[in-house]
Amino acid sequence: MKYGISTLSIVPIRAESDDTSEMVNQVLFGEKFKVLESQKKWSKIRLSHDKYEGWICNKQWEEIEKEYYDTLVKSEKSYTTDVLDIVRTENNLQTIVMASVLPSENPEEFKLSDKEYLFEGMSCRKEKEKIKITENAMMYLNSPYLWGGRTPFGIDCSGFTQMVYRLQGIDLPRDAYQQAEVGTTLSFVEESEAGDLAFFDNAEGKVIHVGIILDNNHIIHASGKVRIDRIDQQGIFNKEEGKHTHKLRLIKSIC
Repeated sequence: MKYGISTLSIVPIRAESDDTSEMVNQVLFGEKFKVLESQKKWSKIRLSHDKYEGWICNKQWEEIEKEYYDTLVKSEKSYTTDVLDIVRTENNLQTIVMASVLPSENPEEFKLSDKEYLFEGMSCRKEKEKIKITENAMMYLNSPYLWGGRTPFGIDCSGFTQMVYRLQGIDLPRDAYQQAEVGTTLSFVEESEAGDLAFFDNAEGKVIHVGIILDNNHIIHASGKVRIDRIDQQGIFNKEEGKHTHKLRLIKSIC
């Protein structure tokens, strides 16, 4: 089996091995993965942090040795905390987005694949402070909705919650229905605290949406853009549309 890492800022993961196939996820700088299947142009990968699978172009990743992959999996991680930042190599500058992964043992000077990098920005490690979850969420406010997106330049609902929690050192699964399976269930909106997750279902009872509870019966979530709406026991109320747009299924306390 091969192992890889992304040294590009944002790499699309596609449902099938084709440029026209839908983007279902993204690989960010410093994220590592196993290679499950190889073709001439494409590789099917499984991300190490959430086990998500999909296809990426072979021109957009670097192969690493199993021993290095294992070391990275076991080591603590640091994450960049500015919306946009820069890493330097010997010959050029490269932009990276918020919540990109840096080796925590020395995030200022590190090596990925065969390249040496310098980083002078801000980063965080495992904090797990619930009060900071809403602060992190606000950094994504007004980011446009993008199916499969995980960055401030385009993000979907579960990508948003996953990345906000990542900045507190908490790993969540990729999709909303998977995130709904972790944590402690709360019975009422009134029992929730800022930073808890609220999940919403469709007519068939499938969880299809997730957002982060704020104070005073508000919620921040990705719907068209990352926005703030009101929430009650019925669901999300969009003041602009004058109606409930998402039906509440359950609320989870994760930390």
